[in-house]
Amino acid sequence: MYILGISAYYHDSAACLIKGGEIVAAVQEERFTRVKHDSSFPIEAIKYCLQVAQIKPDQIEYVTFYDKPFLKFERLLETYLAFAPKGLRSFATSMPLWVKDKLFQKSTILKELSHVLGCDTEWRDRLLFSEHHLSHAASAFYPSPFDNAAVLTMDGVGEWTTTSLAIGKGNSLEVLKEIHFPHSLGLLYSAFTYYTGFKVNAGEYKVMGLAPYGKPVYVNKIKEHLIDIRDDGSFQLNMAYFDYCTGLTMTNKRFHNLFGGPPRQPESTLTQKEMDLAASIQKVIEDVVIKMARNIASETGQTNLCLAGGVALNCVANGVLIRENIFENVWVQPASGDAGGSVGAALATYYSMLDQPRSVVRGKDSMQGTYLGPEFSSNDIRSKLTDLGASFTELNANEIIEKTASAL
Repeated sequence: MYILGISAYYHDSAACLIKGGEIVAAVQEERFTRVKHDSSFPIEAIKYCLQVAQIKPDQIEYVTFYDKPFLKFERLLETYLAFAPKGLRSFATSMPLWVKDKLFQKSTILKELSHVLGCDTEWRDRLLFSEHHLSHAASAFYPSPFDNAAVLTMDGVGEWTTTSLAIGKGNSLEVLKEIHFPHSLGLLYSAFTYYTGFKVNAGEYKVMGLAPYGKPVYVNKIKEHLIDIRDDGSFQLNMAYFDYCTGLTMTNKRFHNLFGGPPRQPESTLTQKEMDLAASIQKVIEDVVIKMARNIASETGQTNLCLAGGVALNCVANGVLIRENIFENVWVQPASGDAGGSVGAALATYYSMLDQPRSVVRGKDSMQGTYLGPEFSSNDIRSKLTDLGASFTELNANEIIEKTASAL
């Protein structure tokens, strides 16, 4: 049984093909289009997956999209209603796009599938939709080397959920707790990404990398004004300081006044202030993750933890978590962001919906070292460079080591 998982239309679109419970291929569309964080329908990624499996489109049993557009639209409408009349400008900006393209995404996806798969198969009955955080949780647990595990997902927002705790046992996933929009660790981190002058959904890694150069001098201010953290790690944001619910930016004037001025202009000189802000929000995120982890271990009794969602890409926080020795084993989905949602969507269909048995090889996950996308031999590279008329030199491993050493 072949199942195709797809993520698209927000950022990091991707496709994943599984045969039974085995991942045959998985790749982001950006690898082919060379557009960073490409959000378009993953046409080339799907073609690649079929090419690797050497199958025809009509051999695909199901196609599963990684979230539910109608639920996301519901969240958008309810948010604007809750904050009305504030947000009218943002509402007027976003509604035409939603009504035109996103609200009727099923039709769009069916049209794209018919185009890329190039066959007469009726996809309407084979197209399924997984919830966003279920896709994340499935991507974290099902490829993991654990029979049983607690599964923590943390990101910006899916349909409504921003953080979830599930328990994975065999082929089942049971969600125990959720935190809902607008309270979100991912959006809190993105607010500081925006304020320090980086691009949201792309520059969070830069904030994490900037953190070691600063001191966490703003931690108390963040905890006093922006986020209320409970003993169990659950949290609430003070929305008086944020504009992402109904505005066109992540933060507002009250946030800017709290930290002494407007956001840094992109590409302008970084100052100690940005470094200290990065160090501070990084420390807050780590504190929340540790509190959540301790509570999860205490409440569930699980010794294994799986992580996914965009916040799980914060490898520094993951390192702090591992060093705390709260769990015996921690496994992080390498593609924890939305791209990995394609993996989870396919696996959730196979295990959760179709109730297929799952087998685990102790100490070995099923991500195949994440080498699931295109590979190129030396002959492929040599041929391509020659066709382009490029000037190049081939080095063997020893020559590369020698040249690298001499350059240090």
